[in-house]
Amino acid sequence: MCAERILVTGGAGFIGSFLVDLLVKRGERVVILDCLDPQVHPNGAPDYLNGEAEFIEGNVLDREILAPLLKRVDVLYHLASAVGVGQSQYQIDHYTSANTQATARLLDILVNEKHAVRKVIVAASMSSYGEGLYEAPSTGERLRPGLRPESQMEQREWEPLHPRTGESLRPVPTPETEPFQCNSIYAMTKAHQEEMTLMIGRTYGIPAVATRFFNVYGPRQSLSNPYTGVAAIFMSRIKNDQRPVVYEDGKQTRDFISVHDIVEALARIKDTPAADHQSLNLGTGIPLPIAEVARTIARVCGKDIEPDIQNKFRKGDVRHCYADNSKARALLGWEPKVAYENGIRELVEWSEKVEAEDRFEQAAAELRAKGLV
Repeated sequence: MCAERILVTGGAGFIGSFLVDLLVKRGERVVILDCLDPQVHPNGAPDYLNGEAEFIEGNVLDREILAPLLKRVDVLYHLASAVGVGQSQYQIDHYTSANTQATARLLDILVNEKHAVRKVIVAASMSSYGEGLYEAPSTGERLRPGLRPESQMEQREWEPLHPRTGESLRPVPTPETEPFQCNSIYAMTKAHQEEMTLMIGRTYGIPAVATRFFNVYGPRQSLSNPYTGVAAIFMSRIKNDQRPVVYEDGKQTRDFISVHDIVEALARIKDTPAADHQSLNLGTGIPLPIAEVARTIARVCGKDIEPDIQNKFRKGDVRHCYADNSKARALLGWEPKVAYENGIRELVEWSEKVEAEDRFEQAAAELRAKGLV
């Protein structure tokens, strides 16, 4: 079988670079398109960039760069994206441009110009769900309560309540059939990326798949970017002997999945026709309390640092959301293999070799100034 030609937008980033490594290892011919956003890459191209892949510095918004590339690749992984829930609430133009408009430009080229692309895989996000799926303990009723009222959270009543009975709800895994309830500009733009790609794919007969990433962690996350994943933010704080800040009571949960499990699923998708025109949850299906994540990182780092549990809330934050990943397992023959603590050990070992400037307070101050905390 001849090697395929594959374009990875955002291929110098955290997830993209690991995907590039795996594809190159499997004999594919890979092209990376990445704008090297200074917030993510303050020192330019990272030293882990795979030398066997062709690297092009450029933006997906640049039609003159993107259109010729799409004429010479078979598969497109569109991972390029501005990432950051809180920041998106005040950098609205930037997030809409980098995510929604850039994807629109890419799709416009696929529809209106000659290209060789046989399949498109777009990175989507669990953030578009908003609150996950819940169950009423007394009746077993399944429901989506939506955002908790601020009046409730001001009383430090953190768990979502049944809108009629007032009982505390129990979180259950969220499947792909649940509709989006976006609570941030970031979540909306990720929904735009997914929905536009799948719709254009169906309309024009271009197989397309949207992968809804849950909380991805691992080496190569930017430890100096205060808008990145929470595990990396905690890592940066603890590495600098600072207590990681945890909002609410720390018992809110997220689904943390290793970057290695994510890229294995992504690599399988390109050769799995059964996944075409589908959305897939990529998570472990295991909810982890945020405060315990901070404690695990501190323990693995060998530091006696407790999280700073603030009992404050950020506007738009959800309480619980974790994946029902049965669809991805069935279609791809895939399952997450990296145990959480093993993944954290890998993150900690990698962090010992890189600089981690703690910019959390700067980001928190911006959120306070905008009235989001």
